[in-house]
Amino acid sequence: MTQPDTLYCYVHPDRPTTLRCNRCDRPICAQCAARTPTGYRCKECIRQQQKVFDTALWYDYVVAFVAAAIGSGIASVLVLVVSGFFFGLLVLFLAPGAGAVIGNLVLRFIRNRRSHTLFLTAAVGMVVGALPVLLMFSLPALLGVLYGGFQGIGALLPAIWEVVYLFMAVPAAYTQISGIRIGG
Repeated sequence: MTQPDTLYCYVHPDRPTTLRCNRCDRPICAQCAARTPTGYRCKECIRQQQKVFDTALWYDYVVAFVAAAIGSGIASVLVLVVSGFFFGLLVLFLAPGAGAVIGNLVLRFIRNRRSHTLFLTAAVGMVVGALPVLLMFSLPALLGVLYGGFQGIGALLPAIWEVVYLFMAVPAAYTQISGIRIGG
């Protein structure tokens, strides 16, 4: 029997190893190996794969932010209208759908280009788009509480339903834009 040649990590030539990158087949040590669903890969191959995923252009961030902010601003106004009916319970059913619609619109405007930072930019745009409506209705109610003119929970309901809308719509839009699929 012959002894197999000892392999050494291509990054750390003083470290013997038995691991190889499953993409480029170079020997890698345990420190350089990253576990993926298909096996171990070197960090360079993972970086190359990440660059393939990040396809966003510089102006996509502006377009995603503005589109999400405008869509969320319109949806926030609709939340005010809906919150008067059935004490706002319709918001629970409509907010995820509004988030999905906003997410689809953003995807169309950015032509399906992708980047993790781009998805976060759209989510921030949704929050910023809802802020004017939220502040317009929450500040008077909060000032009323502070100065003793509290008129009951009814004065806070529009602001509460706006927050509920944001908590439900932003994750729905984020999953729509990022392409995350829940379930099978």
